[in-house]
Amino acid sequence: MGAAARNGLNHSVTLDQRKAMIDTAVAQRDVEFTGGPAEYTSGTVHELTTESTPIEREFYGFYRTQRSAVTPEGATPETTTHPTLSSNVKFLNFHPFNDIETVSPRPMLFVTGENAHSREFSEEAFRLAGDRKELVVVSGAGHVDLYDRTGVIPFDKLTTFFQTNLR
Repeated sequence: MGAAARNGLNHSVTLDQRKAMIDTAVAQRDVEFTGGPAEYTSGTVHELTTESTPIEREFYGFYRTQRSAVTPEGATPETTTHPTLSSNVKFLNFHPFNDIETVSPRPMLFVTGENAHSREFSEEAFRLAGDRKELVVVSGAGHVDLYDRTGVIPFDKLTTFFQTNLR
């Protein structure tokens, strides 16, 4: 999520765009500090159109249908999967791969879908990890498929990995 916020998918966000995101978030934080309403951003669309992207369609198919019966306490369909504008930029400072070498002496298993928009992040983590690592790319799967499509989740691989590496 940190790299996605900072750089966008396939490094599509420029430095100027990132600075503009920060400026907008700072202005919104001032609004909220003085008692103004929170503003929500990005997240899963609430309706599909002919212009909807494949990623929007994939996330809609999970978060806006019965597939996802999960709504955290206090959340509504309008806010679920929508971070606040003022907090969304916290992702800019989230660097989960920093110090990966402190984890990677331990075995690491990365699982991604062949068609997942997030695959680049799994591949980057795999590249940065130490020697005891495995990358499993699930054929035909997208990002959200690995949430609940039990027929494509590689449970056999997960079981073998954990039985071999957990003591």
